[in-house]
Amino acid sequence: MRIGGSLLLIAIGAILRFAVTVHNTSGFNVHTAGVILMVVGAIGLIVTLIWMSTRRRTDVVHQGPMGAQRTTYMDPPPASY
Repeated sequence: MRIGGSLLLIAIGAILRFAVTVHNTSGFNVHTAGVILMVVGAIGLIVTLIWMSTRRRTDVVHQGPMGAQRTTYMDPPPASY
């Protein structure tokens, strides 16, 4: 699940929780389902943001004239804290 999927779950959950009025549902609570979808979307969003911030980044540098290019992969310097 990425950012778009997480935001979609949060939006659908908010619609079910706040915008839907239901009369006479037996055994299924739409508002509870909306809250569950919002919580799952928020957890997915947090996990996605953590994963994106910790993944390794690599710069690709193309050198040389056309036809005789050499590709070099350079790791960024470590972050200083």
